[in-house]
Amino acid sequence: MGEMSPWHWAIVILVLVVLFGSKRLPSAARSLGQSLRIFTSEMKEMHADPRAAKTNPPTTAGSASQRPPAQPVPTTEPTGPDVDFGRS
Repeated sequence: MGEMSPWHWAIVILVLVVLFGSKRLPSAARSLGQSLRIFTSEMKEMHADPRAAKTNPPTTAGSASQRPPAQPVPTTEPTGPDVDFGRS
């Protein structure tokens, strides 16, 4: 009951192909593999020199240091006769 038989795997693969399409699955797998390689290389680097990992956090392309930090957008509650929040 806890094992995945070949029929279970076939159904899972069929559902994935139907949901995402056969053209998007290879690019998604490639992207996942690339992300995993980057993650493992960063982990190896962090374990090799823990002091450098603490002082120099890893950055990626489009790092946050190039952009200002995100600021919350001030919002106001709309008022008027056409707005109903369920407060009767």
